[in-house]
Amino acid sequence: MTPSRDIRRLIEIMAALRTPGSGCPWDLAQTFSTIAPYTLEEAYEVADAIARDDLADLKDELGDLLLQVVFHARMAQEQGAFDFGDVVAAITAKLIRRHPHVFGGERSPTPQAVEGLWERIKAEEKQATAGPSGGASAGGALAGVPVALPALTRALKLQAKAGEVGFDWNDVRAVLMKIREEADEIEAALGAKGSDAAAEVGDLLFAAVNLARHLRADPEALLRQTNRKFERRFAAIERALAARGKSPHEATLAEMDALWEEAKAGEQTGPE
Repeated sequence: MTPSRDIRRLIEIMAALRTPGSGCPWDLAQTFSTIAPYTLEEAYEVADAIARDDLADLKDELGDLLLQVVFHARMAQEQGAFDFGDVVAAITAKLIRRHPHVFGGERSPTPQAVEGLWERIKAEEKQATAGPSGGASAGGALAGVPVALPALTRALKLQAKAGEVGFDWNDVRAVLMKIREEADEIEAALGAKGSDAAAEVGDLLFAAVNLARHLRADPEALLRQTNRKFERRFAAIERALAARGKSPHEATLAEMDALWEEAKAGEQTGPE
């Protein structure tokens, strides 16, 4: 089969995979619900390739993510709901509608102004969908944040929406004070009989997300960076121990702590 740069070929392949009798049994057995976890996984793999600045891998991962869109669109087409062309038409119309400063007469000369314009138009779209009376679908100020989002990302979006209606800290130092307060509550819970210290950890994480937001940083991206840093430094510990003929199981915590500090110092003074 000859590869093609034409999106129609990909759509045809998916249709063949989903054709009863001649298609792939695995593909035919899938539903929106069973494919959704793969969609999330592919989105994360795209983000990982970007974080690693691996453009060759990014090309492949974007292809995998596009396959998810084609897969969902094909299943919807089979149900008579919509097809891939409808998906393209919808996003095309949305991009034009939300960029009046490019395709219309609006002027938004800064990224911040564009962001504000986007949010205003998005809110107007939701209001129009809800109908003139608002309706139950309009929801409250926090409506529209998907429950299935990763917890850190969802916390970030919930806080941003609350901030839009004025429920927010005015000073980043106040957020830092909140983090210290939550840490103190964890310490108190650890010493109190029957207290749920784990629940207090959730409050601490929520406050940490708020601090990242006030610093205009993505908490998911920050945590991914820290995960990579931890992996890198722990691998350095393992290499150093292997040079001594040891494994981590055979080393003391003090020994591994010392090697961790060496790895940390090496990163701060040497090249990445």
